[in-house]
Amino acid sequence: MARYVVVVVLSILMMAATAVLAGACSTQGGGTPKVGKMQSESKSVDSKNAQSARVQLKMGAGELNVTGGADRLMEADFSYNVSDWKPKVSYDVSAKKGKLVVKQGSAEGGNLSGGASNKWDISLNDELPTDLAVQMGAGESVLDLDSLTLTGVDLKMGAGKTTVDLTGDYAQDFDATIEGGVGKATVLLPSKIGVKVKAEGGLGKISTKGLKKVGDSYVNEAYGESDTNLSVDVKGGVGAINLKVV
Repeated sequence: MARYVVVVVLSILMMAATAVLAGACSTQGGGTPKVGKMQSESKSVDSKNAQSARVQLKMGAGELNVTGGADRLMEADFSYNVSDWKPKVSYDVSAKKGKLVVKQGSAEGGNLSGGASNKWDISLNDELPTDLAVQMGAGESVLDLDSLTLTGVDLKMGAGKTTVDLTGDYAQDFDATIEGGVGKATVLLPSKIGVKVKAEGGLGKISTKGLKKVGDSYVNEAYGESDTNLSVDVKGGVGAINLKVV
C-alpha cells in the first residue's frame, strides 16, 4: 500500500512538471519563427531629469545581458534575425519618476528554433535609483547588477539559464523577488551587507551556500550587524535555483 502511494505521488509530480513545461513552451510560441537577415540597432534613453526610474525588460526568447556603467539612463545594442522581434522602447517621466519599458516585438511568445537569434546588451545608469523588473522567456540571461543603485528587483524566469549578481555594496535597503521557471538560476548575494532570504520551493530545487537557516528564513553572517539589508523572496519553479554568498 505504501509503495502504491509513493508511485501515485510521483506520478502526480511528473504530470505537474510536464504541465508546467508545456505551459512554458506554449508561451514561447508554437511555430518556427521566420528567420531573415541579421539586423542590429542601438538605442539610448536620457533620464530627462528623472530622480528615479522604473525599468521593465520583457524578452520572449533570446540572450539578455544587463550591466551598469551607462552615462544615460539606458544604452543598448540589439541584434535579431526575426523581424517580428524588433524591440520596442518607450519612456516617459511623471512626478520626476521615469518609466522605461523595453519589450520584444511579439513579446507574448518566441522560440529559438530554426536558427533564430535575438540578443540584447543593455547598460543602465549606476547613479539613478532604479526599480528593475525582468521577465525572461526562453534563453539565457546574465544580470550584472552589483554597480546599480537599486530600489527593487523583480525577476520572472522562463525556460533557460539565468545568473543574477546582487553583490553590490548597496547603500539602502531593497527587496528582490525571484520567481523560478523551468530553467536554472544562480543568484550571487553580498557578504558585506545583511541578506535575508525566504525560499518557497516548487517542483525544482533551491540550494544555498553561505547562508544559515533561522526560523523559516536564511540569513548571511552580516544580517543583524549591517545597517543595510537585502530581502530576497524566492519562489521555485520546476528548475533549480542556487543562492550563493560571495
